[in-house]
Amino acid sequence: MKDSEPSPTYPALSYELYPPRNAAAEDSLWTTIRRLEDTRPDFVSVTYGAAGSNRDAAFTLLRRLLTETTLKPLAHLTSVGTSREDLTEIVDRMIGGGVRGILALRGDMPEDAHPVPDEVEHADGLVRLIRDVEAGRTAQLAAGRISVGVAAYATRHPESPSLEHDVEVLLAKEAAGADFAITQVFFTPSDYSGLVTRARSAGVTIPIIPGVMPLTSTRRLEKLSSLAGIDVDDALWSRLDGADSDAERRRVGVDATVELARSALEEGAPGIHLYTFNEHEAALDVLDALDLERPPLAGLPASL
Repeated sequence: MKDSEPSPTYPALSYELYPPRNAAAEDSLWTTIRRLEDTRPDFVSVTYGAAGSNRDAAFTLLRRLLTETTLKPLAHLTSVGTSREDLTEIVDRMIGGGVRGILALRGDMPEDAHPVPDEVEHADGLVRLIRDVEAGRTAQLAAGRISVGVAAYATRHPESPSLEHDVEVLLAKEAAGADFAITQVFFTPSDYSGLVTRARSAGVTIPIIPGVMPLTSTRRLEKLSSLAGIDVDDALWSRLDGADSDAERRRVGVDATVELARSALEEGAPGIHLYTFNEHEAALDVLDALDLERPPLAGLPASL
């Protein structure tokens, strides 16, 4: 074998998708999927509602991504509201269906839900459960392994007593077998750099991918702030509220997202994860502005 230069590394690129709620939404989503597929992302994550609502729709989307596209899906899995036995069956079904990446999340329990016997209460326990199921699938995985991601919080988790506690939780997820983390949304560059500094000081070694979202309206900004449990960014709100057209609001949202992503990459982020709201236009605008270098199309090597 001839000596050669080390293969270049590229920032990771990924998107989040949500299962469609109706036929019209499905048509729109698949337009988005085909457009995003052209950018050759490293993976796309597939989420679903609280406590496993619309999980069947998520499985349908996962199956279609695996059989009809070149995309590599990362399947969200939440533990809250689901028994250990059911979770084991779900993970086994995922692996048997060809899923090779799982994002292990505790999830949020709906207000009217009731506790479930033998529930896996925390994400580190879910990571361990996934690894246990994986151990029984060694032959099917050709001695490989499932890639397991977890959530990280650049701002304090709404239920956490402190930022330091959030890092302790992340460290426990890594100890349980997590391979990487994706952050929830954040609004200022120092949020991400602060998280990485705290995590590395505490002994976290897994990659921490910043998750960013183009916020193109005040309504979307409010909704996201509420879902994530973080304060509305007043400066971004003012810029969006002062815009006099949808096109201008989109430009404002894209510019803010590009600033966050570029700053994170300059801080050494291993890649970018784009939350899309199943809309490709703003996500592609962000990608165009970032001008991320992507790996060449796969092909046979010129020589060995």
